[in-house]
Amino acid sequence: MCEQGRPGETPYGIRFFAGAVTDAYLHRGGLQRGLSHVYWRGRHVVEPTELEPEESTRFWRELLLAGRAIERVFAPVKMNYNILGNSVPHLHVHLIPRYADDPRPKWPFPFPDDDPEPFPEAELRADAARLSDVARALAALNDRQPRVRGVPRPPPAEGPEQADPSARTRV
Repeated sequence: MCEQGRPGETPYGIRFFAGAVTDAYLHRGGLQRGLSHVYWRGRHVVEPTELEPEESTRFWRELLLAGRAIERVFAPVKMNYNILGNSVPHLHVHLIPRYADDPRPKWPFPFPDDDPEPFPEAELRADAARLSDVARALAALNDRQPRVRGVPRPPPAEGPEQADPSARTRV
């Protein structure tokens, strides 16, 4: 994970948010629309308890920004935030939007044993572009919010290039 750098795309997802310390990727697999992963991109850590206080603040702030973007784009009834790391021992969080019609709405998301077919590429790219636009707008709003004393302002977020800047989603 650490040697991967900060690619715009991986075999598993398309980046829609690049923060100061995290990258958020929309998952390619056809499990649940909007399913995303947020990866810590600082020094190697496995658990959030290994982060220093300032690192932790930035991590959670960026993670929640990605979650808010998913909420605005996909309008789930609930968001689940899973921190596992059992198979990928590097700090990352699974952001799972939950919908009223999903397989077990009152229970943890039931990941199947076999991966379903990926979402159609055009749909995935359109969703990633919408998420990127919303994440950028949210990051800009966050930059205008009053700061909590002692918490540094993160650098501006970067994101993947947009095919059509006029098609931005309003927030």
